[in-house]
Amino acid sequence: MVSTRPAALLVHGLGGTAYDLGALGRTLEEADIVTHTPVLPGHGGQPEDLLGVRWQEWVECIRTEYRALKAKHKVVHLAGVCLGGLVALEVARLENHQDKLALYAPPMFLDGWSLPKLTWLRHAVYHIPGLAQKMRVPEVSPFGIKNARIRKAIQQRFERGDRFHYAYIPLVCIREVDGLRRQLLRHVSEITCPTLIVHADEDDITSPRSAHYLMQYLGGPVDFMPLSNSYHMVMVDNERNDVLARSLKFFNTAVTSKQTAESCGWTAFAAA
Repeated sequence: MVSTRPAALLVHGLGGTAYDLGALGRTLEEADIVTHTPVLPGHGGQPEDLLGVRWQEWVECIRTEYRALKAKHKVVHLAGVCLGGLVALEVARLENHQDKLALYAPPMFLDGWSLPKLTWLRHAVYHIPGLAQKMRVPEVSPFGIKNARIRKAIQQRFERGDRFHYAYIPLVCIREVDGLRRQLLRHVSEITCPTLIVHADEDDITSPRSAHYLMQYLGGPVDFMPLSNSYHMVMVDNERNDVLARSLKFFNTAVTSKQTAESCGWTAFAAA
């Protein structure tokens, strides 16, 4: 029997885990939405596990989860942060998704202010055999976080070696992100579901150009939420509670809980 209770498939970011999504999963569950947050291939272990993983594997992983949920629930929403947003977009396209789609800081372009000025040279490195596999892209301050207290707590977690997020990403993995970006740039107009885009004006990884591109070329209605006091990790930064409230409204679900983003996710690190 197909359940009338809606479900939501949540996709974490590159090198990350469910912590990337802050309190979204718990908040949706308390609003009577079944949530699933699978681990993308190459994640949840060591950064070296990303070597050899193709972007198609990320998409297929979430597509498989999506179909399994669709077999059990009449309504299945999609949501993703950073890379997870790109993966959710491609799954929405392949599955002709017509329920809700929420994108949090989707990096259609890697042009944020914190990236090195020579970031564009990565495309030349990709053509040098073996070099992209050896090069590392480290996670460095500000870690996509504008809130100084949370940023300090994240730094301490990295120093302790906690496995909430990889300390670096192999450059070859960024090549896969670029491949997925190119795929979407060609086909994004085929996605016709209602979409929420949340993007910070000061995103340090991907500028608002990404959000504006999607607003222009997506084939369905778009609800845009710009943020003025956050960086890239919008689910755990200064405006996290506003993002949760807007997300619940977008999913057409009343807020039924006093749960806030302070009680779980990366924001809890400050008290650790």
